[in-house]
Amino acid sequence: MAASRERPISIAMLALGGQGGGVLTGWMVSTAEANGYIAQSTYVAGVAQRTGATVYCVELFAKDSAENSGQLPVFTPYPIPGDVDLVIAGEMAETARAIEKGFVTPNISTLIASSHRVYSMPEKEALGDGIVDLSPLTEIAAKASRNFICFDMQSAADATGSIISSVILGAIAASGALPFTREAFEETIRQTGKAVESNLRGFAAGFDGATAPVGKSEAVEMETAITQGPNGEALAARIEKTLPVPVWNTALHGALRTLDYQDAAYAGEYLDTLERFAIADIESKNYALTNEVARQLALQMCYEDTIRVADLKTRRDRFDRIRGQVAAVPGQPVHVVEYLHPRLEEVCDTLPAWLGERILNSNGTRKFLSKFFSKGRNITTTNVSGYLVMHILSKFRRFRRGTYRYGRQRRLIEDWIDRVNAAVNSDYDYALSIAHCIEIVKGYGETYDRGLNRYRATIDTVKNLPHERRSDAVRQLHRAALADEKGQVFTETLDSMETAA
Repeated sequence: MAASRERPISIAMLALGGQGGGVLTGWMVSTAEANGYIAQSTYVAGVAQRTGATVYCVELFAKDSAENSGQLPVFTPYPIPGDVDLVIAGEMAETARAIEKGFVTPNISTLIASSHRVYSMPEKEALGDGIVDLSPLTEIAAKASRNFICFDMQSAADATGSIISSVILGAIAASGALPFTREAFEETIRQTGKAVESNLRGFAAGFDGATAPVGKSEAVEMETAITQGPNGEALAARIEKTLPVPVWNTALHGALRTLDYQDAAYAGEYLDTLERFAIADIESKNYALTNEVARQLALQMCYEDTIRVADLKTRRDRFDRIRGQVAAVPGQPVHVVEYLHPRLEEVCDTLPAWLGERILNSNGTRKFLSKFFSKGRNITTTNVSGYLVMHILSKFRRFRRGTYRYGRQRRLIEDWIDRVNAAVNSDYDYALSIAHCIEIVKGYGETYDRGLNRYRATIDTVKNLPHERRSDAVRQLHRAALADEKGQVFTETLDSMETAA
């Protein structure tokens, strides 16, 4: 890029809170000023998405050009669409936003983006799989820009113990979009005197990532299940002996999940059910029904309760992961405070079946006890007392089979299995739709009750429809049940089907 150009070099960066956007713009400004350029950086903070998406604007102009013209450049406070030389996106959704705003121009812009995702609140809050498919974005970005550099910069930062902004800086240096050498950028990092070694490692990873050959995109497949210990090995051996090959990986994932959730006998019950389905399944369908039952059955058997929550929150690997996330050094104290707000219903779920049912069926008792669970409470699990409370609760899983929620969940699973079995011989597609539909039932408390009611309404409505319409109707109601929390779409869809019937 020539130093004699008549307009400034324009840079736009779209980053999320915590990604070090301010640090990165500071590095670019410092590098420019140290190498004969006048520089300005501005930003417009955002508060509407995730942790606050911010648009940064950096402009650079060669000092010798300004001196030769006898005039100082006038910089813009905000990137001008169609006139941005370098566009940086700290995450794939921000890449889409940069293109939408018109910052990326085919014959002008170099676009540097991290391929990882930070999911938006609507994606996280969706009752089903609300994750937006951004796979076509890579092709769009390549066509929209003069040069497109994209790889997982967050993973590179994690691997090098650095921050993503240092990885992005390395990618910028490798792109050639700015008229500075690699050594100039590295010297800027050294001059800051902060986390120099880790930032240099991140910079090197970014530089290498930007210059690495672009590989072909591959379809995302389920990770291969990995067994550990004699119980896991025994489950894997049983699966390979009794189930068809297309089901092995899904079944092993489910078996290991149920083993971790409860015990070896529980995992054995899971495989007992799958083996019965495999016998009735159709090889030409690649055992699609058994695969779907394997996935959904594991989720239903490993339902969420207070015992499970306590177990997960007191695991050693969780504390290690938290220490890693906050970059705690050995010996540095880290305090973890859990906010818990179990309602009376969740407490009753963990009680013996007879007691939980008696409390929930007695309006007076329920009303009296509910006031003791009207507020949440904080428990510090890094303190002895807080940890012991959660640890003792986690040990109640040995009594789980006698709890109120276990009995309720068991009856649901058995009814679901019976319905799938009843449909499989006459209509494979209908059986497959029922197997998948149980996905509606998830979580605990109001979320669980809401999903259960919609599932039952779906089954009761569809059985009155003509045989040839049932599978499509189940899928339609399934999608509607997950469309919104209040259930307006589901109610409207249900009403239309009942009218048609």
